[in-house]
Amino acid sequence: MKGLVFASAICGAAAFVGPSTSGRVSTTVSETKEDLKVLAGKLNPVVNYFDPLNLSEAAFWGFSEEQTVGWLRQSEIKHGRVAMAAFVGYCVQSNFVFPWALTTAGTPHPSTALSPPEQWDALPFASKLQIVGFVGFLEFYSELTPKSGSASSLPHYVNGGVPGKFPTFDDVPHPMPLNSLYDPLGLSKNKSEDAKARGLLGEINNGRLAMLGIFGFLCEQTIPGSVPALSSIVKPYAGEVMAPFEGNF
Repeated sequence: MKGLVFASAICGAAAFVGPSTSGRVSTTVSETKEDLKVLAGKLNPVVNYFDPLNLSEAAFWGFSEEQTVGWLRQSEIKHGRVAMAAFVGYCVQSNFVFPWALTTAGTPHPSTALSPPEQWDALPFASKLQIVGFVGFLEFYSELTPKSGSASSLPHYVNGGVPGKFPTFDDVPHPMPLNSLYDPLGLSKNKSEDAKARGLLGEINNGRLAMLGIFGFLCEQTIPGSVPALSSIVKPYAGEVMAPFEGNF
């Protein structure tokens, strides 16, 4: 789980570097603040549009409004996906242990007697590097591919690309058994446009809830009593969640 929390930082790293605004742009979907208001009404008509810091008008790195909104939408979807994986991973790791060995030397997976952050601390350094390296590759690939200029490349999300759409692996020179990370079995290709639209709204809402959920776990672990409803559920943790290699140096 701690690896997934660190992964969210890695995934978001490129989001804090202004991408090039030049590149191949095909079909584009540019969104403005008004589009965000319409989307907010569909996501949660009770809360509706909520942007107290006026981030949609921040014009990061001299971006236009459309580019800023594209950056914000991509960031939210990406971190929501990481949080959903982290929340599920936290629940699974708290209750189950994989029966096979963790390493070729026969080292078992950490026990459920440890909390998920403690389980991460107990992983061998090489295991941590594999996880962080894989996440870093996905981030690098998703940022690089929109600028490749190939037939299957996508417009960058700040240049009208679809926020959250991960590029396929069609351009990888070596054969890939599954060319889509999001839908490797192609289960969504036959869905209607209405069903796809509902699914996207559900993903954003679930991602927002998961972000609150995983940080609720972490807050209660590191600051006992900060989330009273979780006091009897999660174990206190004295380590540093945002220092993934703390136990190795």
